Amino acid sequence: MNFSLTKSATMLTNYMGSAYLLSLVGGFVCDTYLSRFTSCILFGLIQVLGYGILATQAFIDHLRPARCKDITLLLMNKCEKADDGQVLMLYTGLYLVALGVGGIKAAVPSLGADQYDEKDPEEARYIPTYFNWYFFSFVTGAMIGCTFLVWVNTYRGWDWGFLVSTLCMVAAVLFLCTGNSFFRHSSPKGSPLTRIAQVFVAAFKNRNLSRPETIEGYHEISDTKDGTGTDEILKKTNQFKFLDRAAIKRTTDSPNTGPWSICTVTQVEEAKIVVRMLPIIGSTIFLNTCLAQLQTFTVQQANTLDRYVIGIHVPSSSIPVIPLIFMFIAVPIYDRICVPALRKLTGIPTGIRQLQRIGVGLVLASISMVVAGYVETRRKRIAVHHNMVDSPNPLPMNVLWLGLQYGIFGMADMFTLVGLLDFFYSESSAGMKSLGTAFTWFSSAIGYYLSTVIVNVVDDVSGGWFKSNNLNRDKLNYYYYLFAGLSTLNFGFYLLCSSWYRYKDVEVKEIEGESKVEMGSV
Repeated sequence: MNFSLTKSATMLTNYMGSAYLLSLVGGFVCDTYLSRFTSCILFGLIQVLGYGILATQAFIDHLRPARCKDITLLLMNKCEKADDGQVLMLYTGLYLVALGVGGIKAAVPSLGADQYDEKDPEEARYIPTYFNWYFFSFVTGAMIGCTFLVWVNTYRGWDWGFLVSTLCMVAAVLFLCTGNSFFRHSSPKGSPLTRIAQVFVAAFKNRNLSRPETIEGYHEISDTKDGTGTDEILKKTNQFKFLDRAAIKRTTDSPNTGPWSICTVTQVEEAKIVVRMLPIIGSTIFLNTCLAQLQTFTVQQANTLDRYVIGIHVPSSSIPVIPLIFMFIAVPIYDRICVPALRKLTGIPTGIRQLQRIGVGLVLASISMVVAGYVETRRKRIAVHHNMVDSPNPLPMNVLWLGLQYGIFGMADMFTLVGLLDFFYSESSAGMKSLGTAFTWFSSAIGYYLSTVIVNVVDDVSGGWFKSNNLNRDKLNYYYYLFAGLSTLNFGFYLLCSSWYRYKDVEVKEIEGESKVEMGSV
């Protein structure tokens, strides 16, 4: 489209951030209006439409500005500019894809986890396994994108690349439809955001009421049931006691008995869960900021290195396949070997708890930043030693060195992302499972947006670590070491948040019988 490098980079960051951020929209739609299966189909079709628009624009010449050929990057501003209609078509296609991606990221994890009854301890133990294999399929798709699709784009053109993407999404939607009759389908339970807002409004209205000393003084509905014949009742906790006022029982002649004046204990606890989750979300944002830095700077580093591996020339855009290979191998090993071993050691069905798994990922992220700083320092020393600081030729250093930092961070991503998906799904109430899993992607979105801010701030404050626009002269290694220090501080903050967090306590009541099963802290 003949955009400048700066505008192209900004568009990429905004697109990635928006795709993750829109998962909140997908989660809201799933929990409020549509079943998760229907949402998957809807957002899948939206993504098909977006890719179709991009493919059409790529195939038809007059829908794009004339291509610039045989021109240096410094003269890109001499190329024909895209007109408003062409830019509008590009943005329409891109953000339809972003909306589809966001919706699918919210709906698919919860749809899969719904196939296990979390009220049944035997089935519930397989939910983390499902998330492991969901992540495995996620990684497999990314590997195909970084290899086969990059090859198509490079040697056949972006038009064919977008066409392949469109056909893949059509196949995915059709394949998902074949499982419709086999799925356990969840029904939307109304807007979780409305229920949470009602708690805060009711608590404010009742701020002058005295809190009862016994649980009998609080309002709860125990005679309703969902589609399974059971109802999830959340036990009252002692955190955020000011919200408990929303559930104080009123006298029978009280005029204020609507949903904005009195809520159930379960509804109050649902709001408390979201409040407790916020620090966990905040403490994992920086991990995704580190990922954004690796995705941008590592590709630029690769451009300066020897990219021949076993006689094969590796494109820079395929470098992200390195951590994917690590994760592709690590996920089955962790699920089939590490989890059973840890289960015997700890007695926990999942091996370790979700928050512990996330913590392991954050530690690995800090280590990866230290390794990234070391590798960049070594790369610069080689450039100086061979007098190639300003040379456009590849340095005598193989691109596989970047696999060290990328591989460790890939392991960090495996622990953290799967842990977050499992954590937010398991801890969310029955009426906000999709929105809960969307919090994982929300953290990623803020991380991508934050990465741009940090680069600009650091460049200004440092006096220009990136001012020469030449990695051999810039101080990218300092930047990585700075991120290592910030990641360590972030891990300390996470330890405080995770130690303060209290897992939800659930009481499952059988509506049609007399028995009930109480579940302790998940």
